[in-house]
Amino acid sequence: MLVSFTILLLFQCVGEGIVYVLNLPIPGPVAGMLLLFGALLAAPALQRRIETDANELLRHLSLLFVPAGVGIVAAASSGSGHWLALLAGMIGSTVLTLAVTALVLRAASPKGPDA
Repeated sequence: MLVSFTILLLFQCVGEGIVYVLNLPIPGPVAGMLLLFGALLAAPALQRRIETDANELLRHLSLLFVPAGVGIVAAASSGSGHWLALLAGMIGSTVLTLAVTALVLRAASPKGPDA
């Protein structure tokens, strides 16, 4: 299991390094996962090597959300008294997200009578 986790962390670190060196606008772990995907396509033996341990890690993925939940609960007290600003921010960001999604969908959808 240690070897599999080392492989996964190695790809994450390489992704972080590439993003840092090339100043790319994507998160390092995403770049690392893309590299891992390419490596898995190129070397199926790597998939057999890490598949079981990666599935075990995914089985316990919900535990990784506990620190974020605790942080939200701990920071909630600093938001008291600002409910109007928080509500406006949530509604505004939701409307903006829906509008941008609709515009992207319209731009990406095929045009014309054949569509």
